[in-house]
Amino acid sequence: MFVNLLKSLLHNFGVVAVGFGVALLGRGLDYLLGITDFQSLVASIAGVPLLALGFFLRAWATWHFYQHRMKVISLSPQQTLITTGPYRFSRNPLYLGGNVFIFFGASMMLGSPSALLITALHIPVVDLLIRREEKQLEQTFGEEWRRYKERVRRWL
Repeated sequence: MFVNLLKSLLHNFGVVAVGFGVALLGRGLDYLLGITDFQSLVASIAGVPLLALGFFLRAWATWHFYQHRMKVISLSPQQTLITTGPYRFSRNPLYLGGNVFIFFGASMMLGSPSALLITALHIPVVDLLIRREEKQLEQTFGEEWRRYKERVRRWL
């Protein structure tokens, strides 16, 4: 159990690094395009809880993956449908925590309008990936997936 918790935390430090990478890319675009940043104490303070919420949501979700002996990143379909923990509230807590909360939080902390725009624009792309995954889940889990999908929202 402790090993799974440690793996979950370590896995998600990488996602935070990617979030800050997107924010830094945004800062670079801001500079190149002459866009003024909004870096301030208020923006940074607003970003911290978003980042923290995203990190802990992802850590909780990855912990559930590891408890079921599953890989978080897998090119082949999963063999277990997880419906407990954060999966009771969102069918995609990994994407919600990382691609939404962590990316927006890091963008706010660095005060980058371009990073906020990049994050907002990539969410529909992520949604397309999710819809593809959901088709695989329906093929794999059938009625169990359809019942789960009826009671739990895709994002929130």
